[in-house]
Amino acid sequence: MKKTIHILMMLLVSVTMAAQPAGVKKVAKSTFSLTSFDEKGSIVASTQGVFIDEKGTGICPFKVFVGAERATVVDADGNSMEVDALLGADELYDVAKLRVKASTKAAPLATAAEKQGAKVWLMPYSINNPQPLQLTLSSVERFHNSYNYYILDGEVPDNAVGCPVVNGNGQVVGIMHKSDSHTTAVDGAYVKQLSVSGLSSLDASLQETGVRTALPDNEEEAITMMTLKKGSVKEDTYRAYVDEFLEKFPTSSFGYQELGLIQMGQDLFDEASKTMEAAIKQSRAKDEAHSDYANLIYQKNIYKSDKPYEPWTLDKALEEAKTAYGINPQPIYQHQEAQIIFAQGKYQEAYDIFMALTKSPISNAELYYEAAQSKIRLNAPDTEIRVLLDSAVNVGKRMGTGEAPYILARAQYLHDKGEYREALKDYNAYDTLTATTDPVFFYLRYKCETQVRQWQQALFDIARACFLNPKEPTYFAEWASLDLRVKRYDEAVSAATKCIELAPEYADGYLLLGLAQIEKGMKEEGLKNLEKAKELGDTRAEQYIEKNK
Repeated sequence: MKKTIHILMMLLVSVTMAAQPAGVKKVAKSTFSLTSFDEKGSIVASTQGVFIDEKGTGICPFKVFVGAERATVVDADGNSMEVDALLGADELYDVAKLRVKASTKAAPLATAAEKQGAKVWLMPYSINNPQPLQLTLSSVERFHNSYNYYILDGEVPDNAVGCPVVNGNGQVVGIMHKSDSHTTAVDGAYVKQLSVSGLSSLDASLQETGVRTALPDNEEEAITMMTLKKGSVKEDTYRAYVDEFLEKFPTSSFGYQELGLIQMGQDLFDEASKTMEAAIKQSRAKDEAHSDYANLIYQKNIYKSDKPYEPWTLDKALEEAKTAYGINPQPIYQHQEAQIIFAQGKYQEAYDIFMALTKSPISNAELYYEAAQSKIRLNAPDTEIRVLLDSAVNVGKRMGTGEAPYILARAQYLHDKGEYREALKDYNAYDTLTATTDPVFFYLRYKCETQVRQWQQALFDIARACFLNPKEPTYFAEWASLDLRVKRYDEAVSAATKCIELAPEYADGYLLLGLAQIEKGMKEEGLKNLEKAKELGDTRAEQYIEKNK
């Protein structure tokens, strides 16, 4: 009996294989399986798909990428490769276009819509013996005017999602999906035309996956995407964007600048220097390349001055900026020169350039702010500095570029000058404009509020600072100090205790805790904490100990 069943099954397979057109089986060579993984390396999902060109472009469902950090595909020959990037996606139709860095075997896409009632074949992925499954198109619907959505008749396994649906000519009709009620296929031509733009980084569906989006083919669009991605993706992911940009646009200085910044961030100054020399040689806009090099050297001197690299002096940065201006005399390069000159400590010269540029096409609030900073360092009269800071605020407001940063700068200047009530007005205006969540801001405003004895507001702001940065012991010490001043002794004990937890070697925490405990009648415990503060080097502790013995 078993022998009879086996013979019948073999006959059934033979009939099925004989019934399929010759071109159908060829598509099997273009299929792949895809598995996605999270950041811990655990499997997120798996699916199937098909390559549609010989350059590594494939189409498949999109859901497999949601929640994933990376994905791998295995082709019909058993070769495994990483998904390099997504070339487009549509969450609604659950389709995606991907790229691997490898030569692939392409399956042709259907050039015309299939008709209702037509026979098609589902081509599952298999390394050894793929078995196409014949289905019937029960319905054909149009979407987006030009594309087809197919409803299929026939039983298909659940793990067949993503398999290509193939017509009698061996062309891919679409990508198979399955729901509780229907088996469907989304037009392969629709998936092929999916693309990315500079704003794809803001696409809600693409934000659901850690698999990176490919760069657009347009340079400006690519720069937009990288600008949006910078700082929001992992370093190795951004490096992949930089490498792709350099490959796509080898004559654009932008890619070299970004690579140079990465190398500088890793203290690879020799490599960064070679990168920028290559930029000058390869870039079509030589002025931009020289300016980018000047910017790199300038940033190194400002932010990494503790890392010596003799060739990169501010004089070298200024030379590169002047070369850029000599090639293309734009005021933006003069601005760069002024910033470098300011960093050299030549404040009067920098001031003169900043002010001259306020009468140029690039006049903006930042120039007035930088001029004010120059005057501050020249110890100019307060009235001159105030005029410049006021101008920065007014110009920022008038030009619609935003006055908030300059209001904050003016607030800090007034604060430092001891004009606390005027400073507080600016702090409050800045808070209203930005709804900031920066703990440093609330700490600064707290310090200003204590100077004008606005205790309630000060308590609120130091509490906000602690909430926003709960690992900063200084904030908790300040909170405890203010609680002591306004006789909130229980709260002072709590804040000082937290300060000690965060920084066991920070004397202020023990001093404040000891004083609060003494005020609460816990004299013995308080004196012990004052002794601890003394041991840690607080010179104030001794007088408090003597006073409370």
